[in-house]
Amino acid sequence: MFNKLIYVIIYLNIMDNFEEIDPVSPHEDEVEALWISEDVRSYLYETAKWAKFLSIVGFVFAGMTAIGAFSAGAVLDSVSAVSPNSPLMKIGAAGLTIMYLMIAVFIFYPSYLLNKFSSATNQAVLYADQPSLSVAMGKMKSYFKFYGIITIIVIAFYAFMILAVAIGGIALASR
Repeated sequence: MFNKLIYVIIYLNIMDNFEEIDPVSPHEDEVEALWISEDVRSYLYETAKWAKFLSIVGFVFAGMTAIGAFSAGAVLDSVSAVSPNSPLMKIGAAGLTIMYLMIAVFIFYPSYLLNKFSSATNQAVLYADQPSLSVAMGKMKSYFKFYGIITIIVIAFYAFMILAVAIGGIALASR
């Protein structure tokens, strides 16, 4: 009952101040509070557990990718024996190592953000610590921002490749 009353008060307060949001800074005498019900606390706690699991899996994959990066010389030796004109031979062992290390960093960074989110969320839920919840939400925002940027880059790359294939196909067809 008390939770429903709080939700109604928060909703009415939001609706009253919908047009009058001051983005610069809140007034000194106002206290901003976010009431979190036990349901939300349990959801956050369970989410933190899954985030911890996924971050550990990400760390393992990042480590395996980084270790695999240093075996590029052996990979290139076996590729050259099978196919001496392979495009991998043009990249070279150093290029392949750098490429795999970059992939490892792209795997590591979101795993790091998930780990920080998980730790801060556990701290916030277990000790009712508002600053830890703010840190956790900041890490989750960074996590989604990272994947959003990567998604935009991949979509742009696909669009570029589709355009290049279409132009190449038209050029070949006109010969």
